[in-house]
Amino acid sequence: MLNRISQAIRGAALSDFIGAFGMAMVYMVRPKATVIYPYERGPQSPRFRGEHALRRYPSGEERCIACKLCEAICPAQAITIEAEPREDGSRRTTRYDIDMVKCIYCGLCQEACPVDAIVEGPNIEFAVETREELYYDKERLLDNGDRWEREIAKNLELDAPYR
Repeated sequence: MLNRISQAIRGAALSDFIGAFGMAMVYMVRPKATVIYPYERGPQSPRFRGEHALRRYPSGEERCIACKLCEAICPAQAITIEAEPREDGSRRTTRYDIDMVKCIYCGLCQEACPVDAIVEGPNIEFAVETREELYYDKERLLDNGDRWEREIAKNLELDAPYR
């Protein structure tokens, strides 16, 4: 009786081994599913929320009208804005700071902005060495906007039907 049971177990183990070996061979010749990160990048959604940027109009003037909606809606209170009127009567920011240490990348600032001035761009690689480098001032935000404008505009256009 024990002999028959042990033969049945061996037979089942052998068939399991053959099935597992066959599956391993299939996965061996299949294309790799992983991405070698620094050299390859996976697809990125147009709604991806990365490094913040301030945009400009095509004329070169900054878009921000100092309405301070982004500052008011920020749940982490990471945005600080100071503004003053210009000679032509319009308001523009004199100070626009984002504390990236506090930021939770919720995207509410981007949704609240009526002129698409503040956006979260496509840049995912913004590691720094010191904490002070995570305090973004207006100049750095405008530089980010200038650097990523083409991709930001394309992503906003792709996302427009869903906004």
